[in-house]
Amino acid sequence: MTTHTALTGQFLIAMPTLDDPNFAHTVTYICQHSEEGALGIVISRPLEDMRLKDILASMQIEAGNEAIAAEPVYFGGPVQPERGFVLHTPVGDWHGTLAVDDRVGLTTSRDILEAIAAGRGPEKFLVALGYAGWGAGQLEREMLENAWLNVKADMEILFDLPPAQRWKAAAARLGIDLDRMSSQVGHG
Repeated sequence: MTTHTALTGQFLIAMPTLDDPNFAHTVTYICQHSEEGALGIVISRPLEDMRLKDILASMQIEAGNEAIAAEPVYFGGPVQPERGFVLHTPVGDWHGTLAVDDRVGLTTSRDILEAIAAGRGPEKFLVALGYAGWGAGQLEREMLENAWLNVKADMEILFDLPPAQRWKAAAARLGIDLDRMSSQVGHG
């Protein structure tokens, strides 16, 4: 694996000192990383005033049951906040799917939402509006500036853990307690 694709399938964990309001105390799942840049979905910030039923209703899709209708919708990032993205496992065979790896897909097409609404969707999913994007070399620079930690993604954190616990749980995979980190960081 080259250094340019090394972050695909990884969590980006915002350092406690990162004060960008879009990313403070977040975990972002990196779906694609190449020489041209990176694309990720913030997985730790559910929108307070939106549920999946709202997205489905706007697309004239009826939710099959109340549990599906009540699923949270996440702030996926500041880029194209009007566009919907579904992170899911298994990858499946949906239109408009980017296979992140052999377990996780990122889909932007209507067919996956219709299947989810009908109870025939992927085993696990996360619906987000918008995405996080970085231009060529930007994410690498931010990592050198100590804005982010990275660790291999964990499916339980991605799909099962309550969103408020994801930031600290992702850092704990590195053996790091974010509450005990100093704001004074640097390269030795």
